[in-house]
Amino acid sequence: MTGSRPGTVWGLVASQAAGRGGRVSAADVCTAAVAAVEVTGAWLSAAPGAEAGHLMRVTDEVSEQLAELHLTLGEGPCLDAAASGGPVLASDLAGGESGRRWPVFALAARQAGAAAIFAFPLRIGAIRAGVLGLYRGSPGPLPDGQLGDLLILADAATVMLLGSAEGYTENGDGAVLDGQAPDLAVHRAEIDQATGMLTVQLGVPAAEAFTRLRAYAYSQDRRLADVAGDIVARRLRLHRDPGQNGGP
Repeated sequence: MTGSRPGTVWGLVASQAAGRGGRVSAADVCTAAVAAVEVTGAWLSAAPGAEAGHLMRVTDEVSEQLAELHLTLGEGPCLDAAASGGPVLASDLAGGESGRRWPVFALAARQAGAAAIFAFPLRIGAIRAGVLGLYRGSPGPLPDGQLGDLLILADAATVMLLGSAEGYTENGDGAVLDGQAPDLAVHRAEIDQATGMLTVQLGVPAAEAFTRLRAYAYSQDRRLADVAGDIVARRLRLHRDPGQNGGP
């Protein structure tokens, strides 16, 4: 894409929707971004605050792994972008700055196949809608002009997220986030359900239960969604800390 005019950007998003035969949604921004700028993959999460949120769309397996690493590790460019309200451009995850800011995430992201990550918050004023994340398999900054294109794509995703009917639409499997892939919706639902089950099993608040879930997944080097699925299916049960009140 040689220009950064909003009309051109919106046209790219619309063409992605037309290609899949559906109405335009924020999820189309991911595929439009990969087609428009020099990145390898992208993902989009919807979140009203500075958390990882609900993963709506990924363009490849590495994008899904990177989004889940943010959720599991609690650190990374996307979380910083959501918290600060500005873009976070990590052009070299092997560099010293990335290692200092995200010591665990940077190494894990590189092992997943990312050498650079660019994160853009989806927000209008004080209203937060989510984060657009992009990665490249080789290090290096965004080429001239492409930062502006991505800022417009992020604005387009924000407008579509906030303009949808409370962010939800109905499909054959029930209500899911607007444009969200059904399998991603199932994964997030299992994580939420597992967190709820842990609040009862461990006798702790939801925030602490989620922290325990993340810690277990990290310590076992497993995907958060897989651990949550085992808990929901009752194949796995976490136990209270020995020193916790009411514990064994």
